[in-house]
Amino acid sequence: MSSVHQKVSGHKAIIFTGPSGGGKTTLACHILREFEHVERSVSVTTRAPRPGEVPGVDYLFIDIDRFHELIEEDAFVEWEQVYEGLYYGTLRSEVERIWNAKKAVLFVVDVIGAMNLKAYFETKSVKIFVRAPNMKILEERLYFRGTEDEESIQKRLRRALGELAYEQHADVVIVNDQLQDSKQLATDAVQEFIGNEIW
Repeated sequence: MSSVHQKVSGHKAIIFTGPSGGGKTTLACHILREFEHVERSVSVTTRAPRPGEVPGVDYLFIDIDRFHELIEEDAFVEWEQVYEGLYYGTLRSEVERIWNAKKAVLFVVDVIGAMNLKAYFETKSVKIFVRAPNMKILEERLYFRGTEDEESIQKRLRRALGELAYEQHADVVIVNDQLQDSKQLATDAVQEFIGNEIW
């Protein structure tokens, strides 16, 4: 289940998406270093923090009851239930905070979240789909991260097969083989999109 609310006017949004392990977070972090007028929107999630994640920096970690309260309060630009009991959402207040600072807002979300955000921001956004060259390399990367158990990795691989179909809906597709090349492609895509003006 997911939900998306009323359209917006003005401002810019950069959406990184793709299967888990494809490299979207790595490229998004590169963009944040390259562009001082771009800031990441911190998403809300009901999952537990992974090793090394900082609450309020990587995600806002809350329980399911609080997430449901925020839905009732119409606090989200978009939200979705990824798995049973696992929710992610984008707070309207977070987007407004970044825009009020006169910056473009950057998102790192899964493919459904990206579809919802694209529907919300429309032409004021660019959706960049990042994927590994093939499933074998994706599997190797997921194991290399060392953040999840075997069952979780297999679930992500099965999910990735379906997520690849969303590539066709992206504005830009980056096949993340050589990282330096991928970083340059991401930089070029964002530069072309935001130009010299954020507003």
